[in-house]
Amino acid sequence: MGTVYARSLDPLPMQGPELGVQADDMDLGEPEHEEKQEVLENKDVVVQHVHIDGLGRTKEDILTYEIADVFRAKSLIDVMKKSHEARQRLLRMGIFRHVEVVIDTAEGANALPNGLDVTFEVKELRRMTGSYNTMVGNNEGSMVLGLKLPNVFGRAEKLTFQFSYGTKETSYGLSFFKPQPGHFERNFSINLYKVTGQFPWSSLRETDRGVSTEFSFPIWRTNHTLKWEGVWRELGCLARTASFAVREESGQSLKSSLSHTMVIDTRNSTILPRKGALLKINQELAGYTGGDVSFLREDFEIQLNKTLFWDSVLSTSLWGGMLLPSTKRSNKKLFTLSALLIIQTLSNSIFHYFLFSHKTFLNHCQAIFKDLVSDQ
Repeated sequence: MGTVYARSLDPLPMQGPELGVQADDMDLGEPEHEEKQEVLENKDVVVQHVHIDGLGRTKEDILTYEIADVFRAKSLIDVMKKSHEARQRLLRMGIFRHVEVVIDTAEGANALPNGLDVTFEVKELRRMTGSYNTMVGNNEGSMVLGLKLPNVFGRAEKLTFQFSYGTKETSYGLSFFKPQPGHFERNFSINLYKVTGQFPWSSLRETDRGVSTEFSFPIWRTNHTLKWEGVWRELGCLARTASFAVREESGQSLKSSLSHTMVIDTRNSTILPRKGALLKINQELAGYTGGDVSFLREDFEIQLNKTLFWDSVLSTSLWGGMLLPSTKRSNKKLFTLSALLIIQTLSNSIFHYFLFSHKTFLNHCQAIFKDLVSDQ
């Protein structure tokens, strides 16, 4: 898109030298007026119509909130800016493959001299999409199958199913997502899942089967999530060398908890950020809505990212927390407190990776101490 010009509607001459008419045969009465061009860049304009072409199963009322600001534009530059913002909001909904914007002068019997028509040309995603990939990590290889149904009922709802079959464990998850019309940041979701996690640094294995509901909403520069979770958990030991604290908590339990999460995120990317910071604080209270375990947990996550010389990025992270059991059997302990240091190179690949937990750190200290003693 560039500057839009409105051309005059004066009739063009139907004869001239290029049409094979000689100069002597031409009627040179009054000279023709030069073609007029009017630049609308800095003049007031009125957006008369906004069209959305390419809709299929999407309901128009859900899109009205996303494009309403276009009608409030008063200049061509403002129209271009608000149209681009509306395009970004439409793409953020996750129901369109691509969105293009066309700005043209208004046409029709009621068209104003400074009237504009804005057209959004969209292409919806398929009713069903699938994915297949393999993953290797945590001393395990797994095959992951995904199935997604975007825009299920025409108002940006999403149904997602994921199944993971690994060499050690099998996991699955089913999720339904529903945003609030006009406020995509406010959304509600329901999740059904089974997930297994192994924590070698603590010799702990945990299998969770549960259901959860979440409500997310923004407040000023922070994002908040309220969550209820009901989980049937099974904890076990990975090795004979597991600590007594892990063995004590082994077995099955039923947890029902309420949690609140606050996030402040100024990073330019959530995957490989080059600048910005992240602060995440989570509180979880279990035992007051059912279940046989009761505790209060507080944990946090901090991440800082800084661009260095030679287009490299320094990224540091810190996790930590505390847990206060309110009954003898909490069946929940914090076995990890870790820090992460990553330096990204020009190609955004990982140059150095340093991760430690409190147990592995102590093990390293003990090994160094033994080496010093043996050398004495």
